Amino acid sequence: MWEQVQETVRFIHSKTQFTPEYGIVLGSGLGHFIDEMQVEFTLPYNEILNFPVSTVEGHKGALVFGTIGAKKVVAMQGRFHYYEGYSMQEVTFPIRVMKFLGVQKLIVSNASGGVNPNYKVGDIVLIQDHINLTPEHPLRGKNEERFGPRFVNMSEPYSKKMIAKAIELAKDLDIAVKKGIYLGLQGPSYETLAEYKMVKILGADCVGMSSVPEVIVARHMNLETFGVSIISDMGDEKSIGTVTHEEVLMATQEAEPKLRKLIKELILHY
Repeated sequence: MWEQVQETVRFIHSKTQFTPEYGIVLGSGLGHFIDEMQVEFTLPYNEILNFPVSTVEGHKGALVFGTIGAKKVVAMQGRFHYYEGYSMQEVTFPIRVMKFLGVQKLIVSNASGGVNPNYKVGDIVLIQDHINLTPEHPLRGKNEERFGPRFVNMSEPYSKKMIAKAIELAKDLDIAVKKGIYLGLQGPSYETLAEYKMVKILGADCVGMSSVPEVIVARHMNLETFGVSIISDMGDEKSIGTVTHEEVLMATQEAEPKLRKLIKELILHY
């Protein structure tokens, strides 16, 4: 893994000498965040040495390098999911690469199903913590000390300082945000009503199929990490029968302009 990551970093450096400070994983329906960037270079996944290729509708598949104000950013336009058949090492490989391209802070975004009755479809949730119920851990196997320690302290997976700054900025921008705990499952099937009830009983506020492996690997490498989720559906008896991928994309697209604005300001001011 170490050699593959370094090989990919060298390959990218042969294409661009751009050194980003921020890395962003753009989730379902959030690919248009690149409209906020002054794009300098785009590298499709299928042209990047050792990279997987995204297969999910709504996930385009490119590394986009650019600036937001004076801040240098690399954005993943489309992520990889365990349910697509990739190993956890493949799912998190781009996060490893980002670190060695120079990234210090990682922002992950996703769409999720809400179980907190105070949530509604379209809400923006700042992730405070997560519960990992994915079937394979991304750090399983021999540890590579050059990436990080064998046993990773996960007492603060999501930066409290970044969350506090996002709340402050959201207030200034008049953007309503919620806070919550995200639970990660494998997918790709949406949760049953019983599973949604389980998520709530376990203490989570929303549930999704991504982000958790990426955050674990980011923290393994000591990247400061911020996570945000758009509530795309509600896991209750009233709403569960209508959930489709198209509806998820529609819900995230409606909330996207506000989230885009918030993330842009966070990058500019943090």
